Amino acid sequence: MGNAAIAAAFFTAVVLAIAINQLVKQLQRWVKRRAVAIFLSLAILFVLLIIFLWLIVPAFVEQIQQLLELLPQVFVQIQAGIQWLQARLAEQDFRNLPDLSTIIQQLQPYVTQLLAQTFDFFSASVNVILQLVLVLVLSLMLLINPQPYRNLFIRLFPSFYRQRANEIISHCEVALGNWTIGILMQMGFVALMSGISLWILQVPLALAHAILAGLLDLIPNIGPTLSAVFPIAIALLDSPWKAVAVLIVYIVIQNLESYWLTPAIMAKQVSLLPAITLTAQIIFASFFGVLGLLMALPLTVVAKIWLEEVLFKDVLDKWRHAPS
Repeated sequence: MGNAAIAAAFFTAVVLAIAINQLVKQLQRWVKRRAVAIFLSLAILFVLLIIFLWLIVPAFVEQIQQLLELLPQVFVQIQAGIQWLQARLAEQDFRNLPDLSTIIQQLQPYVTQLLAQTFDFFSASVNVILQLVLVLVLSLMLLINPQPYRNLFIRLFPSFYRQRANEIISHCEVALGNWTIGILMQMGFVALMSGISLWILQVPLALAHAILAGLLDLIPNIGPTLSAVFPIAIALLDSPWKAVAVLIVYIVIQNLESYWLTPAIMAKQVSLLPAITLTAQIIFASFFGVLGLLMALPLTVVAKIWLEEVLFKDVLDKWRHAPS
């Protein structure tokens, strides 16, 4: 695991710790001891996870199995298309076509490359699991005793600026907390609307598509586009008009989220231009990988706060031209 991956894992742990800390602060209104509030928060999250696994996962797995059963139908349609093409070309002269051994020899480098990519995929999966374990451990450490880490970071600044740095960190904490609450509401909205719409259209695997749409909504710009591909392809197996209807539904949901929901629930969040968000995704994904792509928006929020507070307010806004 490289330095960039460790940095991305640490920031992800910070965001996760801040998210759980919102619940801890609410519980501390009734439970004064922080340790007890942390324990109750983790217990509540664990119970919610068990309920989610009990209610959603069995149905999700069942629909994934149904999806695997639909795949042969796709291959049947492909085979039918090939047979139709062969029937149209039956009278053509195939004497100049390469034989089977030549084709296999030409395909051998591609097969080798595919096997190598498969190995890389499993290696990347193991790396993602290790990053996830690291994120969970760091989150618990930050959640249990966050102040020493905060003090250590503040000491990196000159003594005259440490109080100001502490204020900026508080601004970042508030912004990340608001972002966490807002993104959870957005993901729930997208999943609910997608599930209801696909159920009305009688698209197979509606629950699986809805959960996928909600999870991918965590990735701005790219996620909503990816979430629409799968249900459109499944709907196309049933009827072309249904695929068009699914496309229209996803466009409507994303417009509702972008122009109504996001401005309503993200009023306290730092606003970001779409071009800046997309550029940040590309930059952070290239440096930090998958976690960088997922954390691109909160990273950009933090970067913008520091830029506005330090460069604009503390430097440029106070810059006065010296009298001649």
